Amino acid sequence: MASTVSDRPGYGQLLRTPGAWTFLVPGFAARQPFAMLTISIVLLVQHTTGSYGSAGAVAAVSGVSMALFGPQSGRLADRFGQRAVLLPGVLVHAVSVGTLTALALAGAPLWALFLAAVPTGASIPQIGPMVRARWAELLGAAPGRKASPLLGTAAAFESVTDEFTFVLGPVIATALCTGVHPAAGLVAEGVLTLAGGVVFAARRATQPTPRRTSASAAPHRSALSVPGVRVLAVAFLGIGSVFGGMQVSLTAFAEEAGHPGMNGLLYGVFAAGNMLAGIACGAIAWKSGPRRRLIAGYVALTLTASGLWAVGSIPLLAGLGLLVGLCIAPALISGYTLVDALVPGSARTEAFTWLTGAVALGQAAAVTVAGQLADAHGASTGFLVPLAGTALALVTLLSLRSRLVPPHRDGAVARGIGHREPVMVD
Repeated sequence: MASTVSDRPGYGQLLRTPGAWTFLVPGFAARQPFAMLTISIVLLVQHTTGSYGSAGAVAAVSGVSMALFGPQSGRLADRFGQRAVLLPGVLVHAVSVGTLTALALAGAPLWALFLAAVPTGASIPQIGPMVRARWAELLGAAPGRKASPLLGTAAAFESVTDEFTFVLGPVIATALCTGVHPAAGLVAEGVLTLAGGVVFAARRATQPTPRRTSASAAPHRSALSVPGVRVLAVAFLGIGSVFGGMQVSLTAFAEEAGHPGMNGLLYGVFAAGNMLAGIACGAIAWKSGPRRRLIAGYVALTLTASGLWAVGSIPLLAGLGLLVGLCIAPALISGYTLVDALVPGSARTEAFTWLTGAVALGQAAAVTVAGQLADAHGASTGFLVPLAGTALALVTLLSLRSRLVPPHRDGAVARGIGHREPVMVD
């Protein structure tokens, strides 16, 4: 249910927003490594241990660590500013990645790789949520100012940017690991994180104003205390299971088929579907509410993921992977739109990082389980993980969908990224 693109502002107008390019370019460079990390760990550890299960487990530890510590990073950024959190974070990440790489190449025991993976994941900079928070600062409602209708376009643009990184990241990492050196992907990830993070942190003019609380003020409530955010976190866990299951299973499938170099291309096709759907979502003026779009997109995602395990050829897998990718962006965009309405501005970055963390946690669990299944029963069984993850999340989403209705604040629906005036729920 949509009207024509002329009914809403477009990407061109969004990108002409004063100050936008000062954080978009370094933000893109700094978030690129996020899409490279998991596949780089999998390829390096699989090379040094010969096991997809071990490789997936190390990547999973990194993902769980990010999921647990990322929201705390977002909360600190809300209170003390993005720069204060980013600069030490990217330094720690670069050192941690270097340590993990050295240990893997030295043939260190698995427990040592697990230990090194903890700070590697914990220190991943939360660039995507920080960029979303900057858009909200530039375009959102403020005293004496009405929220811009460009907010919805910004939400779609960020989803497209995220997915574009997932088109490029795995392809770049795979090419480096297979064509240069098994450790080249992780090394590049660490260097890009450090350089991009430092430049992004230097753009202070568009940084959201820190919201510190006084000693007499009421204690700050976590964004996770909002029931709707918890429901969305479960939905994003399911999306993470698709990302993680696809990364490991596509790698194993391509190798099993005798074409290991096809892994990056297969994942790129999957991510390209996601990106194309995100572009379309941003070009449409939706008349249905974000909650309805989220549910519809999730049903489609579950149905398309259900056929992955039965595909037996690379061309068919690429085609179905494209369809799966096309179903992810609508769910992601609708979820981010809803969470921005459910949570007050003082916890905005933290709320975004909970969702990003949920994706990482789902991805971590998926790479572990899919890796074990691929080792024991063949590559195709790894594709059962996206099916199980999305099906369970869909049941939760349908059962608790009433919690996704944004609260009324001051007689109006709360506004944020992804909302035009007024907000239609359903």
